[in-house]
Amino acid sequence: MTKPARSRAEEQFAATQKKAKQALIEKETMQKERAEHMASLRALRLAKETSEKADAEKAAAEKIAATVKKTPNLPRAHRR
Repeated sequence: MTKPARSRAEEQFAATQKKAKQALIEKETMQKERAEHMASLRALRLAKETSEKADAEKAAAEKIAATVKKTPNLPRAHRR
């Protein structure tokens, strides 16, 4: 006894729907993983930029401090 055509068609349709649903789940999983990866890269970049900015500010402050210390104590007549 063979299955009626409608029953076979319904089984094929169900299998196709199941494959489509699985493909959608995989696609969403990949998108989520990519978004998480991009977020971690962004966090690392921002941390690096913050660190570099702090280092640059520290170097500038040290340079200004060194310039201030190097100013000789001249008599008032010789100061500009």
